[in-house]
Amino acid sequence: MARIAGVNIPTNKRVVIALTYIHGIGDAKAQEICSVVGIPAERRVNELTDAEVIQIRETIDRDYLVEGDLRREVSMNIKRLMDLGCYRGLRHRKGLPVRGQRTHTNARTRKGPAKAIAGKKK
Repeated sequence: MARIAGVNIPTNKRVVIALTYIHGIGDAKAQEICSVVGIPAERRVNELTDAEVIQIRETIDRDYLVEGDLRREVSMNIKRLMDLGCYRGLRHRKGLPVRGQRTHTNARTRKGPAKAIAGKKK
């Protein structure tokens, strides 16, 4: 099992698919990494040599923000918005949708389970 950026990537999958298990790397970035390193698309992780794994690891460390660093930066951006007190920060603080979605009937994911209102039933 190859370990890249602190994540054990699955061995029996193709390299392009396995790289997406790393937080911060999606389909496009995975294909870009494989083309930079020079790995064919149909190659599987268990067929990689140690040198290729090291090349992938170095490319990711050098060019991309992934895993812990990315999570830290995103949380710091959210914290900055909350400290500023801007509209998006207030929405984050209250646990409501941030990007303009309606909340009258939907938004149960952000708001949590529905709370019953006393005396509402007739």
